[in-house]
Amino acid sequence: MKKNIKHFFLLTAFAAGTIHLVNRFVDHTAEMKNILKSQTGDYYNWKNGNIYYTKRGSGSPVLLIHDLDPISSSYEWCRIVKKLEKKHTVYTLDLLGCGRSEKPCLTYTNYLYVQLITDFIKNVIAEKPDVITTGSSVSFAVLAQNMDNGLMKRIIAINPPAAASFNQGPDQYSTIRKTLLELPIIGTLLYNIKTHETNIAKCLRETYFHKPQLVSSKMLDAYYEAAHLDHSHGKYLMASIEGHYTYNPILHALKKLEIPVCVIMSRNISNAVSIGDSYVHVNSLIETSYISNAGKIPQLEVPDKLLNIIYMFLNDNK
Repeated sequence: MKKNIKHFFLLTAFAAGTIHLVNRFVDHTAEMKNILKSQTGDYYNWKNGNIYYTKRGSGSPVLLIHDLDPISSSYEWCRIVKKLEKKHTVYTLDLLGCGRSEKPCLTYTNYLYVQLITDFIKNVIAEKPDVITTGSSVSFAVLAQNMDNGLMKRIIAINPPAAASFNQGPDQYSTIRKTLLELPIIGTLLYNIKTHETNIAKCLRETYFHKPQLVSSKMLDAYYEAAHLDHSHGKYLMASIEGHYTYNPILHALKKLEIPVCVIMSRNISNAVSIGDSYVHVNSLIETSYISNAGKIPQLEVPDKLLNIIYMFLNDNK
C-alpha cells in the first residue's frame, strides 16, 4: 500500500514537472520573434501595475483602447496610428493584464479598468481626449465618463457587444472556471490550450477578420506573443473574464451621456444592426455607422474605411 502511494506521488510530481516545462516552453517560443517591442513606448507607473503606452504625433489628443482579451494589445491599432498622428496626438495603451503591461495575480474587475482609464487620462494625457474603443472596452469609457463628466470629449465604439450584454455577474459555474484557470500549473496549461496558436489563428480568421486570407503570419505571431508575455500571466485576466468579473451594467450611464458618441459596426458581424440599435434605444443622441467587408477588428482589415468614418464623426462634432 505504501509502495503504491509512493508511486502515485512520484508520478504526480513527474507529471507536474513535465507540464511546467511545457508551459515554460510555450512562453519561450511565443516571445522569440519579439514583435511587440517595448522600446518605442513608455510605462505609466499605475498603482496596480506598470502600463505600457505610446504617444505619437501632435494635435488634439486621441486615446485608442483595444478589446479586453488576453490575446489583445495595442498592436490592433498599428494600421491607423500613423495616419491619425498626422492630425492628432495619439495615445495607445496595453490594458492591465494584456500585451506589454503588467499581468498581476488579482481579480480583474470592470471598475479596475474604469479607474485605469480615468487615471491615465488625468495623469498622462492631462486634457480631454477623444476615446476610441474596441469590443467590450466601451464599458470602461462609458462608465468613466459617467463618473467624471469632464473626462472625455467624444467616444467612438468599434463593434461593441449589445448594450444589455454587460448586465451579468459571477455565478457558481463562472466562479469554478475562474478558480480552475488560476491554479498554478494546471490553470496555466488550460490557458495555454485556450491560447494555442491554432486557436488564436481560428479566432482571427473566423471572428476578427471577414476575409481570412488577410490574416498575416505577423499578425498571428503578435497576438500569440501578447497572450504569453510575462509567463502567460494573462491567464488571470482570462480567469476574471470567464468568471464574469469584468462586466458591469452600463445602461444607466449610457442614458446620461451628454458627449457625442458613435457606434461603428461591421455589417458582417451577426446582429450588427440590432447591436447598434441597442445603444440608440438607450440614448437617441448616439450615432451609428456601418462598415462592409470587415470582421470584429476593421482597424486591421479595412483601416482606410474606418478612418473615413472616424474623421467624419470628429469633424461633424467639433
